[in-house]
Amino acid sequence: MKRRRCVTVAITAVCALTVLAAPAHAAPAPAPTPGAAARQSGKSLEEVRAEIEALYRQAASATDAYNLAEEQAKKQSAEIVKLSRAIVEGQERIDGLKRRAGAAARAQYRNGGIPEEAKLVLTDDPQLFLEGANRLAQGQKATRDLLTELQQGQEDLETYTRDASAEWTRLEANRARQARTKKLITEKIAAAEKLEAQLEAAERERLRRLEQQVQRDAQAAWLASGALKETDRGASAQGREAIRFALAQVGKPYVWGAEGPDAYDCSGLTQRAWGAAGRGIPRTSQEQWRLLPRVAVQDMRPGDLIIYFGDASHVGMYVGDGTMVHAPRPGRHITVAGAGSMPILGVVRPDR
Repeated sequence: MKRRRCVTVAITAVCALTVLAAPAHAAPAPAPTPGAAARQSGKSLEEVRAEIEALYRQAASATDAYNLAEEQAKKQSAEIVKLSRAIVEGQERIDGLKRRAGAAARAQYRNGGIPEEAKLVLTDDPQLFLEGANRLAQGQKATRDLLTELQQGQEDLETYTRDASAEWTRLEANRARQARTKKLITEKIAAAEKLEAQLEAAERERLRRLEQQVQRDAQAAWLASGALKETDRGASAQGREAIRFALAQVGKPYVWGAEGPDAYDCSGLTQRAWGAAGRGIPRTSQEQWRLLPRVAVQDMRPGDLIIYFGDASHVGMYVGDGTMVHAPRPGRHITVAGAGSMPILGVVRPDR
């Protein structure tokens, strides 16, 4: 019965893994309904732009939380698989020990059920007595070792089962957190798309030009600050590989949670680029900022990752000459832009 219970736990965990490992896809955002005039609400085009940008920023922060939860879920899934295998192997080990114990009991029965100690007392041959005493000592030790191993096996199996149950609970909590975050992301993106859809075609084009002008102004101010005075360093060999990969993705769409090959979000692009260069890095921009070695902006070199905004919710890869490649936001495509076109939080170097 216990074996069936343990194996059932293992099978349940593996089945759960199969369900949870399926890729999550965002529900399609509601189709925008073109219509109302640009500033029906009385807002200026600049105010509309700022509101749209704020919504996409909030979606980007939520995307980072979603990506982190997804990465943790993958690790927990792998741990469940590991524990499930340990449960099965532990049960097989216990079954083998029980077979050995049963074989020993049957052997004693075939000998007439007379304990070895009694046989030893009844013999009058000194040589047989000594040999018997040695066999008896060895047998007793083997029995003790077998019982100890069996007990340890049972304890290990119970530990594996408890750990698998705990991992399952954590995985379920993570799945629920992903679902909540996914809903938040789709709501923010839908709200931003709705705002933009309310603009007439000409005003949408003006909005795009306004967005570009804001970025150009930020880039010009950054360059004027002298931030690039010392950034004439060459990329490392791995950095060049990462840049080559990232630039090859230019023109592909931004899709939140995407890691390629047809679409990327901002950190999905940088992770894959550095992975192609043989260097594994964290999945999210916030984890990249938290865990990778930091360098001063004036020490930046091509291949380094530039982390943007105070919450580290965006990342791009510096490619030299004051530019970076990045996946901007939903509705935009991977592009090369000014490295200072957004507020820089700091710079990290994956191959330091």
